[in-house]
Amino acid sequence: MDCIRPLVLAMALICVAMGAAEAKGVRLIRRQVLFGNPERAAGRLSPDGSRLSFLAPVDGVLNIWVGPANNPKAAKPITKDTKRGIRDYFWAYTNRHIVYLQDKDGDENWRVYCVDLATNEVKDLTPTEGVQARIQEVSHLFPTEILVGLNDRNKQLHDIYRVNLETGERTLVIENKGFLGILTDDHYVPRLGITFSPLGGLVVVKFKPDGSFEPFMAIAPEDALTTSPVGFDKSGEHGYVISSQGRNTAALLSMDLQTKETQVIAEDARVDIGGVMMHPTEKTVQAYATDYLRNEWHPLDAEVGKDLEVLKKVADGDPQVVSRTLDDTQWLVVFMLDNGPVRYYHYDRKTKKTRFLFSVRRELETAPLVKMHPVVTKARDGLELVSYLSLPKGSDPEGNGRPKTPLPTVLWIHGGPWARDSWGLNPVHQWLANRGYAVLSINYRGSTGFGKAFINAANREWGRKMHEDVLDVVDWAVKEKVADPKRIAITGGSYGGYETLVSMTMSPDVFACGVDLVGISNLVTWMENLPEYWIPILPLLKDRVGDQTTDEGRAFLMERSPITYADKIARPLLIGQGVNDPRVPQRESDQLVKAMQGHKIPVTYLLYSDEGHGFARPENSLSFWAVMEAFLAEHLGGRYEPVGKDFAGSTIQALAGADQVPGLAAALKPAK
Repeated sequence: MDCIRPLVLAMALICVAMGAAEAKGVRLIRRQVLFGNPERAAGRLSPDGSRLSFLAPVDGVLNIWVGPANNPKAAKPITKDTKRGIRDYFWAYTNRHIVYLQDKDGDENWRVYCVDLATNEVKDLTPTEGVQARIQEVSHLFPTEILVGLNDRNKQLHDIYRVNLETGERTLVIENKGFLGILTDDHYVPRLGITFSPLGGLVVVKFKPDGSFEPFMAIAPEDALTTSPVGFDKSGEHGYVISSQGRNTAALLSMDLQTKETQVIAEDARVDIGGVMMHPTEKTVQAYATDYLRNEWHPLDAEVGKDLEVLKKVADGDPQVVSRTLDDTQWLVVFMLDNGPVRYYHYDRKTKKTRFLFSVRRELETAPLVKMHPVVTKARDGLELVSYLSLPKGSDPEGNGRPKTPLPTVLWIHGGPWARDSWGLNPVHQWLANRGYAVLSINYRGSTGFGKAFINAANREWGRKMHEDVLDVVDWAVKEKVADPKRIAITGGSYGGYETLVSMTMSPDVFACGVDLVGISNLVTWMENLPEYWIPILPLLKDRVGDQTTDEGRAFLMERSPITYADKIARPLLIGQGVNDPRVPQRESDQLVKAMQGHKIPVTYLLYSDEGHGFARPENSLSFWAVMEAFLAEHLGGRYEPVGKDFAGSTIQALAGADQVPGLAAALKPAK
């Protein structure tokens, strides 16, 4: 449906006009510009550097395009996806094959496809329904073959197969005997296997040539999320390990697989080592990244150091190498900004020359975007919390991240919880700031990158200290006169959706409203219905969340579950859910909505039949953002853009509360 009733449309236009006046003429950025398909994205160089690939729409659906590296405008589409869009792909070392992954309506049963650029043939390399494929290894030593993990024998475990890109023939490399993951080297030799111990630590074994294995190292539970092997050198005899053992922040180490002797390659007292830049064939570490307030690259190779110095002068923002040729003479570099689109450049390491290729979203070049301010606050127990704040344009004349008057505020809580927010262009921040809101993203305890003490401080603190961190940042925002205490919303997806529900049920008077996207409502039913290939991580969840297999553990989890306090919800709530979500099944939203309705508490519940854990199709995401925008405007007083055509092509259904959001019921009616 792409129209709304004239009266509703008139009211929406009045709201936009009033918001524009309050924003002193700041132009409204259309949702389509921020959340629709990018013009071009995910650029990659072929291994020989002759061709450039990227994702771009074909009839509104993201497909892979390929053209000469020196002329992106000459690129043509090589795939024909007509529904969901392609989001993950890479070049094979043949220089004439591109491999991509696709699932069905968000079910995460990924299949691997290969495109032969010489014939335009698309081959399904894993043609089995209900099986999840994972890319295990891609090596220049075997250009026509890749390693793929498949859980076709046992849904919980992925066996490793060698797959021929030209014929589709596959041969078993190793049968998985119970490992969460198996690490292979460039020679396609299985080297290490990793799984969780019953207590939530990690057990690492070393494979022998005959496929048997022996114990290699044990990682204690407190180090399990900050310690792991990450790769091998050229010979395969030395491993690279990110490790917090014997320290707080995780360092990058080199380890002899025979003697287990280690050497520190890089460490930082503030944060864990993040990204690693490694030579494509020599497998030597050339640079590493750290991310406290912003991402920074630190060279270990002198020539790479010179390259990074050159790149710093090319454009504003943080440079990042996203693709490189096999001989490492050509790089594809993106520049990350907080107030501009991602920009792609070609960089020739021999001449030290750069060439601009494209922006991901050209319309954002002239849009009224705002800066993102890193903020460090303290939790009530003294932990430092790194957050990111964006303010409406013109609201802080001094540019110091403090508005002249308190603002309606939206908290956008990241998922995981073992993930983090970082500095850069965040479309949600830009969208909400443009509508008149202060926007805060919070790295609560349990977020990654800040050392093991910070992660471990979240153990069994779902719905307690992790929630208190959010409340403490709210208190800071109110005391600093950033936020109007009567107009604060909490929103987020996955764990962020869970935190939204925790806030609405356990702190019902703090937030004016909430938006939950695929959030957990009942920790017991969630842990009892994990996808089968997540079963190997249950020891981790039992250790860090709670144990659903004992009476005491179930009582503990129910005490931390929003469903237990559904009758306490006192403020408006919007819920979004995908039917095919394997991580947080539809049941999590269904049962909360049912409980609220049983207590006669209004709720708006949106369901999407062709989505999983979050919304991949732009038509669906645009429709959800349109509803969320009107919902926030109703309860916080910001401005909003009319629905317009943002329901077109979406599978949106309102199972409850369509009349609770301005314009929603009318927009759902078929056009006459």
